[in-house]
Amino acid sequence: FETTGTNPAFIQPTQIAAILVDQDFNEVERFELRSRLSSHILPAPIALAITGVTPAMLKDTNLPSWFEFTKEIGKLIDKWSPATWIGYNNIAFDEEVLRHSFYQNLHPNLYKTQLSGNERMDLLKIIHAVYALIPDTLEWAYNSEGKLTFKLDKLAPANGFRQHNAHDALGDVEATIYLAKLIRQRAPKFWNQCLRSKNKSRVNSLLGTGKPLGLVERFFSSPPRIYKGIFVGRDPTFLNNIGFLDLDQENATGLLDCSDEDLMKAISVSPKIIRVVSVNKFPTIFELEELSERNLNCAALYSKNNKFYNRVGLALEKRRGSAKEYEFLEQKIYDGFYTSQDKVLLEEFQSSRWESRPEIVRELSDSRLRMLGSRIIFVNRPDLIDNDKRAVFSAAIKKRWHSNDPKSPWYSVQRVQKELEELEYLQMIDTENLQKLREFYSELTSNFRGL
Repeated sequence: FETTGTNPAFIQPTQIAAILVDQDFNEVERFELRSRLSSHILPAPIALAITGVTPAMLKDTNLPSWFEFTKEIGKLIDKWSPATWIGYNNIAFDEEVLRHSFYQNLHPNLYKTQLSGNERMDLLKIIHAVYALIPDTLEWAYNSEGKLTFKLDKLAPANGFRQHNAHDALGDVEATIYLAKLIRQRAPKFWNQCLRSKNKSRVNSLLGTGKPLGLVERFFSSPPRIYKGIFVGRDPTFLNNIGFLDLDQENATGLLDCSDEDLMKAISVSPKIIRVVSVNKFPTIFELEELSERNLNCAALYSKNNKFYNRVGLALEKRRGSAKEYEFLEQKIYDGFYTSQDKVLLEEFQSSRWESRPEIVRELSDSRLRMLGSRIIFVNRPDLIDNDKRAVFSAAIKKRWHSNDPKSPWYSVQRVQKELEELEYLQMIDTENLQKLREFYSELTSNFRGL
């Protein structure tokens, strides 16, 4: 995806591109689609400058609305299923953009890339593992300050991909395929090990052997590294979260009879003795060929120790705490699953004429869905709701846009102006296009009527 910003809950995608390949990376089909801007969203100026999306593109009425755009993505996933959906940092970003697009546009299934035989991989995580385990496989890229960078627009050219159209969705897909193919060609055994992590059942089976394993992770700007560890427990109410004990930590052997307080510290305090790993988010876990005697002895203390597993599970549950209460509708995406009846209504909403959709929205039992459905109708067919409701929606959008809260998760007029000044100061965009952006935002904010 290319998007209007970086917070998946408060942005919209402006472009999607995907290429279907076979097992040998031969292209089967490609898909690309853009969308016009939804009237309730202020896009980030820097996002537009980086992606090259112009005001004319955002206002192009020949492009589908966000609602229709999302419907087409759903059809695409159905058409290509079952498939392995892979991108570059897609687990952390693109997948969340997709889920929020489905959620905010009343799609009945938020998890389409994980169901019906579909699975997920993340090439950025694979490349982190390449760096940590088999660094000679690729050439590494460095930024202007000489620091290691894993940015796709730097790494792909460093490895011979010269035609990269960076910050374009299709260009990024082509670069992702190039690097994936390169890794598969140069390190086939490693690639096959990575394939195992796309399925959480296989990950759980590997963890369940009780053997020491290698987990590759990267934190902030530090280089990726491998942690030698062992599975030591699972959150009993959130089964995708497991505890992974770091065998190299100096006091790793002293947890068997520790207090509950010390066990919580082992999970929560840095450096962590027990890491929390999500088995459904493509963890890069590998079998180890060489282990020190100390590692083996430590692992033997915990391997298949059910009593300790249960204690760790309870500690993981306690650390996670109760579900966070979110203030805004967009953030409530994970506040509960839809009922079967609501899913039927959502299917009907997707396929019905606009004139029938207000009545369908009123029948929904989930208050989140009723509010989102009303907003969809307001944005796309305001003539189908009464003047009072239109006024309420318009006032709510204006209130957000003119908020002076620097911590607000959406883009406000104040934040837009600050970024426009930053674009000018950093000369990230030429004078003519900067002026077009200023005029575009002025038109959006001064003439907004919610229609």
